[in-house]
Amino acid sequence: MKITVIVPTYRRPKDLVRCLEALKQQTRPADQVLAIVRDTDSETWTFLATFNPDLLPLNTVTVKVPGVVAAMNAGLDFAKGEIIAFTDDDAAPHSDWLARIENHFLSDEQIGGVGGRDWVYHGTQLEDGECEVVGQVNWFGRMIGNHHFGVGAPREVDLLKGVNMSFRRTAIKELRFDQRMQGTGAQVNFEIAFSLALKRAGWKLIYDPKVAVDHYPAQRFDEDQRRSFNKIALTNAVHNETLILLEHLPRANRAVFLLWAILVGTRESLGLVQCLRFLPGEGLLAGQKLLASWRGRWQGWRTWQQGDRPKDMQYLR
Repeated sequence: MKITVIVPTYRRPKDLVRCLEALKQQTRPADQVLAIVRDTDSETWTFLATFNPDLLPLNTVTVKVPGVVAAMNAGLDFAKGEIIAFTDDDAAPHSDWLARIENHFLSDEQIGGVGGRDWVYHGTQLEDGECEVVGQVNWFGRMIGNHHFGVGAPREVDLLKGVNMSFRRTAIKELRFDQRMQGTGAQVNFEIAFSLALKRAGWKLIYDPKVAVDHYPAQRFDEDQRRSFNKIALTNAVHNETLILLEHLPRANRAVFLLWAILVGTRESLGLVQCLRFLPGEGLLAGQKLLASWRGRWQGWRTWQQGDRPKDMQYLR
C-alpha cells in the first residue's frame, strides 16, 4: 500500500526539520510527503529552498487560507497514497511509525483509521502518565482524549488525535475536514468531526500506543496560546466541540449533552459546577472561563441550527 504523509506547517522551520528528519528514518519509507505551507510564510519557504530532502519524497503544497483545516484539506487534495497519515511540524514520528500503521490497515479491511500515542515533551521534560481509557465519547457528550497517556493493547476508539492519525483512502473517499471550525490557526477539535463521521459510517478506528510520535508543542501564531487563557480561543474551541457533538450524537442525547455542558462541563470547557470548583483558586478568571464557554456553546448551537452542513460531510451518513 502506498503511503502519503501530510505535514501542515507554519513559521516553525526548526521544528519542521526535526519532523522531516524523523520521516527520513522510517523503516517503512513514505511514498509521498507533503509539506503544506502558507503562501505568506516566508520563514518556511526560505528554509525549504535550502533543505536537502535526501531521498525523502518531499513536495510542497501552497495554501492561501489561514487555519489548519484549510491546510489539511489542501493536503488531501494532493495525496496519492492508499493510506494518508497526518502529523504536525512539531512532532517527530518514531522510526517504526509508518510500518506499524501499514500493518494495522493490512490486518483488517474494516479499519478506516489508525492513531497512537504522542509522547509530549516540554523542553526536555517528558509529560508522562498512563491511561487505559483513550479517545472516547460518552453517551451524554463528554469527550475523553488522553492520547498522550495511552497504554495497553491496540483497541477501537471513537476519536483520533491530529498529531498522530492516519486513514484509509477508500474509507474517507471525498470527506474533508469541516470548514466551519472556528479559529485562525489551530482550530481546536477539528479532527473530532472527521473521526466521528467514519465511526458513524461503520469504519473501525484503532488506537495503538506503539504507533508513536514524540511531540514538542511549539509556539502558535494565533489567539490560541495553549496554556494561557484567551477568551476568543476558548470560545472557538467550545464552539467547535458543541457543533460536532450536536451533529454526531443521537437525537435523544443532544438535549442531555447541552444540559450537562451548561450545568457541569469539563475542566477545559466549563459549566457552572466546574466554575464553582475552580472559583476558590482562580477567582474572577473562573468566571471569565465560564462566560467564554457558554458563549461557545451558544455559538456552536447557532451554527448547528443553521443546518448548512458541507456536502462532503454528508455522504458518509
